[in-house]
Amino acid sequence: MLERKPEPAPEQTPKVWETGHLDESRIPGTRRLYLAGALFVAVVAAAVTAISLLDSGRDETSQEGVGQTTSADEPIPDLSIEASATEPSGKSGFSSPQPDDRASSESSRSPEAQQRSSEPVPEPSKPTASGKPPAKEPSAPRKSVQAVNYPDRFWHVSGSSVRLDPVSSSSSAGTRQDATFQLVPGLADSDCYSFSTGEGGYLRHESFRLRPDSDDGSELFEKDATFCPRQASYSGAVMLESVNYPGRFLRHRDFQLRLDPYEYSGLYRADTAFRLVKGLS
Repeated sequence: MLERKPEPAPEQTPKVWETGHLDESRIPGTRRLYLAGALFVAVVAAAVTAISLLDSGRDETSQEGVGQTTSADEPIPDLSIEASATEPSGKSGFSSPQPDDRASSESSRSPEAQQRSSEPVPEPSKPTASGKPPAKEPSAPRKSVQAVNYPDRFWHVSGSSVRLDPVSSSSSAGTRQDATFQLVPGLADSDCYSFSTGEGGYLRHESFRLRPDSDDGSELFEKDATFCPRQASYSGAVMLESVNYPGRFLRHRDFQLRLDPYEYSGLYRADTAFRLVKGLS
């Protein structure tokens, strides 16, 4: 009977933990795995690089387009900023209400305001034959003119002249009315005086005598009816100088009111001094 020889024991491969080295030559497919892993890493890196390049290209393109507009691509204004800005003052196209706004503002007004707006606007006064509008009725204090050296006498319209007549509270209503005038700004110079008799009439000088007359709107009439107050030698009194005859003042002579040139005398200074007192009527 044949004797079987014992088979040699297989050579044992040292373990990794025993040697600390990996025997790549003895592990089938290891190199393939490394190659596949390296290829995968390369593909991923290439994809990441391509994406980065694309993003940077977009950023550069958008940065190049900033601030560059053409007539066909104008920037759109920020309407919210314009709406919040303060409305320009004054009459302008910006502050003028549109039809809808005007209707809403009309409806929101009070009934009194709507009634005032619906009232007809008065027509301007028509000019007279001289080309000037008729004089308006003055709204001014009523005054009487008292002589300093004859305190019981006042300017008084008598017919077509003005005299220095005695007038008192016991005089008739007509007499007191004729001795009362409305003191208004001068027709030819607002810093001076004009004496209105009412209904468009004024005191004026003609041929150097004071008389009542109706305003004809002429420049001559306005100057003849304007007198400038000057300081008199008596307390509370004035001298009245003609605006178109400088150096001539109203004075009474024989109780008639005249326009006489200035004289260096006490009588002249007394005859030309008058006090504007409360109206007698």
